[in-house]
Amino acid sequence: MPSTRDPAAYRLYIEARKIWRSKIAWQFTREEATLILTDVKKAADLGDWGARALMAHFYLHGLGALESNHVLDANPEKSVEITRMAAKAMQPWGLYDLGVAYEHGYGGAHYDLDLAWAYYLRAAQLGSPEAQMALAQAYSDAGRLGDEETMLQCAYEQRHGPAAYKLAMRERTHNEYGKAIQIYQQGLKYGSKDCAAALKLLFMRGHWPNPLDEEVKILQKFSIARDTERENRYNAIYDALGINPDLKLSRLDQVLPLPPAKLPPWSGVEDAVEPESYDKPTY
Repeated sequence: MPSTRDPAAYRLYIEARKIWRSKIAWQFTREEATLILTDVKKAADLGDWGARALMAHFYLHGLGALESNHVLDANPEKSVEITRMAAKAMQPWGLYDLGVAYEHGYGGAHYDLDLAWAYYLRAAQLGSPEAQMALAQAYSDAGRLGDEETMLQCAYEQRHGPAAYKLAMRERTHNEYGKAIQIYQQGLKYGSKDCAAALKLLFMRGHWPNPLDEEVKILQKFSIARDTERENRYNAIYDALGINPDLKLSRLDQVLPLPPAKLPPWSGVEDAVEPESYDKPTY
């Protein structure tokens, strides 16, 4: 995407997105859903690529889960039209989403697996973490585990939460529990609900379910023990991410550090979230 964006269009988009991420889909009123759609569309028309990507999402899935708040019917053709525009501009997310359309054959993109994988590969080369994750899975299925890890690392270094979760799971299978915990913590900073769940379970009992004796002993070396307060904080973050998966918890270590650090006071999940900045917004 362009390195900078129009501040007015960005503010319009981000405020609408905040409302969209503030509730579960069925909780919105028709007025709220209408405001979200109107402002995101305005920002998209003003050229904000974040807003355009969100409009593509709305066109693909519709907006408004109930009859009482339904304001937009799904229109895959319009979704793919925006995606093609982004792909033409060589934006990684557009190339990836167009690959998805060809893989599943919707929105005027005919079913074509070869073309889908061509788009995934180009998107991955240009930095799409979602495309890199798709390639990682393909390499895993083919038994190319080194290439799988390379793709996971590429996505992880771009602050992609799902990649962190996968890498942490790999470390656990290799009995590298200390590394796994650190990666889970990083993945949670990047907004991974799965990482929050893994850490919540860890502190619920002081180990993960059905542990081996060796695992318990190793975890004790890292000062891991049953900790109700840590469990509750991770659970609160897990619930918050269920409503708003956009949360980036860059202040996590300040309010929920890993042992042996002591827990400081906190007033809620918002203490871990980096405040939104409107100063020279970038992509």
